[in-house]
Amino acid sequence: YVRTVVSRFLCVYLSLLIAKNNIFLMVRKLSIIIPVYNEEQTIGVILSKIANIELIKSIQKEIIIVNDSSTDGTVDQILIFKENHPYLDIKYYENNLNLGKGASIHTGISWASGDYVIIQDADLEYDPQEYNILLKPIIDGFADVVYGSRFMGGNAHRVLFFWHSIGNKLLTFLSNLFTNLNLTDMETCYKIFRTNLIKGIDLKEKRFGFEPEVTAKIAKIPGIRIYEVGISYYGRTYDEGKKIGLKDGLRAIICILKYSI
Repeated sequence: YVRTVVSRFLCVYLSLLIAKNNIFLMVRKLSIIIPVYNEEQTIGVILSKIANIELIKSIQKEIIIVNDSSTDGTVDQILIFKENHPYLDIKYYENNLNLGKGASIHTGISWASGDYVIIQDADLEYDPQEYNILLKPIIDGFADVVYGSRFMGGNAHRVLFFWHSIGNKLLTFLSNLFTNLNLTDMETCYKIFRTNLIKGIDLKEKRFGFEPEVTAKIAKIPGIRIYEVGISYYGRTYDEGKKIGLKDGLRAIICILKYSI
């Protein structure tokens, strides 16, 4: 009788232990890569927004900040936030030289340990509250990559530069022409990838050429499932800190040709 009771107890205990481990293994994580350069005024705000969002399906957050040798008080703001939020999974890395946004993203990807990766600019142009919109097609099993489009849907968009919008549409058109995709916003910051997929791509561009390069390379993956969802856009003026310019647009054209042909 004692052996029977002990045996049953052990069976129940082992069953509960296995169930607990399975639940633990099923917990998924989103790696949020933040390349940052001279964003002293906004980095604390964007980190607070990320900290406050609850992701669908109880997905956890991993915040990876890559500082591209900022010369203002960006580092101080990051360290203060990190110290005040010890419960957050925050990883901080710093480039010894100013290498560019693309190089910082490469570093972030290499350190990402989540199931999914998303790029988040350190300014306030994109709203982390919309992560769940981007995650949903992947979580539901339809997509491997999701782009957040500033040009579709009924979300809020700041009215800014006419020639910027023309430039974005031209670059997206050229990219689609060579990749045979039908994106509406190739240059968007918000792109979410399955981590194993993005880690398997050999990325070269160290500055703003990341967007056309990664688009050209994922388009070549057999069977890739790319989705687009509408997002908001709270654009900045140059006086407010916007950094991308004409030379970056010209480089994007070169990247479209270089990585598509």
